[in-house]
Amino acid sequence: MILYPLIELLDGRCVSLFRGRLEEPQIWHVDPLAKAQEFAQAGAEWVHITDFDALQGNERNEELVREIIRTTSASIQLGGGFRSLKRIEEWIDAGVGRVVVGTLAIQQPDIVKQAALAFPGQIVVAVDVYKGRVASEGWRGQSALEPASILKSFVEDPIAAFIITDIDADLNESEDSLALVTQLSSETKTPVIARGLAGSLDDLSRMKYVPHLSGALIGRALFDKTIDLSEALEIAKPVPEERAKFI
Repeated sequence: MILYPLIELLDGRCVSLFRGRLEEPQIWHVDPLAKAQEFAQAGAEWVHITDFDALQGNERNEELVREIIRTTSASIQLGGGFRSLKRIEEWIDAGVGRVVVGTLAIQQPDIVKQAALAFPGQIVVAVDVYKGRVASEGWRGQSALEPASILKSFVEDPIAAFIITDIDADLNESEDSLALVTQLSSETKTPVIARGLAGSLDDLSRMKYVPHLSGALIGRALFDKTIDLSEALEIAKPVPEERAKFI
């Protein structure tokens, strides 16, 4: 299982949001660039960045994100405000390892399919679920689509992964959310990454054995020190297969 340390940006600061509420951010008083480098130095292969300002059409974090890309040894998976093929191309040209699209996959799936063909293995589709339906517009809108239908609509496309988020999740009562991720990951051959389920090392240990689940995003738990990234990466390592002993 691959772990994706999560940095959420708002006005140049690291934040965590409760169910996408931009008006009530929890601000972490750390430098985003230093944090990304810290995650990479701890051994993370990827760092996931969500730019909440870009979701609202504001590019104030652009230079910061570019600096993270330039100076961080880990690959960057970037989400936030991707509404056109041109913008996807611009950021891949800037060195982003993967681009994450959500609303675009719901409203203009043909553009996502074009992007996947142009950049195979570099497009990730975020499937945000609220009360059994797919949410959009940074969790502010709700569609009539069931999450499984989004997975099926890209079955023939070279998508890198799906990120599944149960917006209604409560980390203290996450069994239903884990069941949702387990079900959806069984319905696609594309790698599935869970978001919002890693509140402790025990959670990661359980997720590791979910069939077809390829990764997990960890945000708040790293910032409030509930999870130590080095320990989490150790847990996420593949379990060596036992080999038959020959006499």
